[in-house]
Amino acid sequence: MKRRVGLRLRVLLLFAGFAVLLLAGSGLSLWAEARRLPGEVMASGDTLDVLIRTGVIQFFGILTGTAVLWLLVDHHIVQPIEGLAGSMRTGRPPDVMRARYLGDLGPAIADAVEERSRTQEALDEAVAAQGVELQREKETLESIFADFGAGAIMADSKGRVIFYNAAAARFLPGLALDRKLSPQIAPAVIEAALARLETGAGATDLACLAHDGMRLSGRIRHIGENILLVLQERLSTGPAPHEALEALRRHAATLVPMLDALEGPIPQDLARAIRAEGQGLAATARQLTDSMTGGAAVARAMPHELVAGLTLRGDLPQQAVQAEAASMNALLRFLNGRLSDEVGNLWVQARMTGQSELHLLLEWAGKALPVDRLDEWLSERPDPGQPDLTGAEILAAHETGIWPESGPSGSRLVLPLQLMGATEEVAGLTYDFGLASRGASSSRLADLTCVVFDTETTGLEDSDRMVQIAGLRIARGRLTGESFETLVNPGRAIPPRATAIHGISDAMVADAPGPDMALTSFHHFAQDAVLVAHNAPFDMGMLRNTGKGPDFDNRVLDTVLLSVMIWGGSVSHTLDALAERLGIVIPPEKRHTAMGDARATAEIFLSLIPALEAKGITRFEDVRAEARKHRRLIRDVNGSRS
Repeated sequence: MKRRVGLRLRVLLLFAGFAVLLLAGSGLSLWAEARRLPGEVMASGDTLDVLIRTGVIQFFGILTGTAVLWLLVDHHIVQPIEGLAGSMRTGRPPDVMRARYLGDLGPAIADAVEERSRTQEALDEAVAAQGVELQREKETLESIFADFGAGAIMADSKGRVIFYNAAAARFLPGLALDRKLSPQIAPAVIEAALARLETGAGATDLACLAHDGMRLSGRIRHIGENILLVLQERLSTGPAPHEALEALRRHAATLVPMLDALEGPIPQDLARAIRAEGQGLAATARQLTDSMTGGAAVARAMPHELVAGLTLRGDLPQQAVQAEAASMNALLRFLNGRLSDEVGNLWVQARMTGQSELHLLLEWAGKALPVDRLDEWLSERPDPGQPDLTGAEILAAHETGIWPESGPSGSRLVLPLQLMGATEEVAGLTYDFGLASRGASSSRLADLTCVVFDTETTGLEDSDRMVQIAGLRIARGRLTGESFETLVNPGRAIPPRATAIHGISDAMVADAPGPDMALTSFHHFAQDAVLVAHNAPFDMGMLRNTGKGPDFDNRVLDTVLLSVMIWGGSVSHTLDALAERLGIVIPPEKRHTAMGDARATAEIFLSLIPALEAKGITRFEDVRAEARKHRRLIRDVNGSRS
């Protein structure tokens, strides 16, 4: 790295070079003058002495003048410049009097240093306050997790424990930092769970046994390159109805060959036998129903979690089923392994049966599997995480069964599973401990608790009705992750032109709640919050014009009105124009959906708050006062009724 030459040395070298040039010019002028004089004049000693004295005087005069000029420039310009540079680097006020010969540069730098000092003090205060808040949140979360009933364990990519709480230590006494997780939980359990995560699931079920036989269940997910397990003791909901299931299978196995013998008139003995077996099936079914009431598995799993590790043919529905991914995936992989040894290649398909049930089909080309062979396999224990459960007990815990079928194109095992309603993934942790220290009466825009919402409607007239409403909660200037969304049955046909915009049809809202029920739910979600909407008069009209609906007397902020306060009335204030102006991307598939537009409006609102504060509009009251200046452009709906 080259050494930088200082400013003073640069200026000194500049003046030294200037002096050398002057001396060279002086010497050349004396030499030229001597050459011009006649030889006899030069021969006289007086003339030569004069030239020498002149040269000496010019030499010292040039050196002295250059040195004095350098000293003046160094003292009044160069040194003050270096002092100003040092002040800017250190943030210390400069000596303005010493820089008086530099014009306005000294005062300008003094102002800049003072402003920097104020900014740094404000930044230090903000960082200190944020640090205190983060430390308080950290200590609060540590206290919560220390006594939390669920066991939380985090392990790195090599399986070493890097975090666990008190509950985890109680469930698995051998846990220790920097120690492998595998002695506590069977590696096959973790490997199978990670395989399910590779299918795209954000998290999946996990079940295992502790050393003392305690049954544990929970969820596992990736946190960066690490894995997080949250486990809790799985209390028994009653004995699995294994005997009832076996009785049902025996009755069915006896009844099927009897039905195959029905080629002519039914013998009386055969009829009595069929009747007895039918009554046995009915009684066993009732016994199963009684024993399983309230004991069904309530875990949710996506179909792709259940078939992880198997060969898939076709697409799987993106709807959750009532199943525990860990045990059901272990059972299917176990059956797949047993079958592949006997029939060769296997594949999995899914078949929807109505609106409430999904059949997973484990298929192959060849003869059907005998029932007794399937029963033999189901008597084994397929899940390494729950080695005390047989396959039949796993099925019983899920209120389902599995049976073989055959057809012209091959054979299959059929596993029916109950579909569950589609739900959006929600945040696993919602908190803002800073709310406790915020004054309840604070009206600062950055402190407000808001619900940003949007509606989709049958049209744009006052007489039109909602078909969808969605909202997102904001607290202290950030989205909390809490949301509300529902379709609404408007009680009238949706015009095709409206469906073409938002994609909501009559069939989609046929089973949706009516306006009164939907708005009652939304009113509960938005209670005590400031409502924020884009073009609020229209959306608030949809809330307030339902007749029997709840009374929305919330304070209201309109992002159109806020935008006018920033950019004036000469530019476009549509949702798309604002998003483009603020660099906010609205996914095309989310545009003109209530949730998509609500999220865009929320991001716009959060982006407008700093700009409003820069104009001195920091409180809700300031917005109301400023709104009066723009009432000819857009109406303020606070305190009004449409």
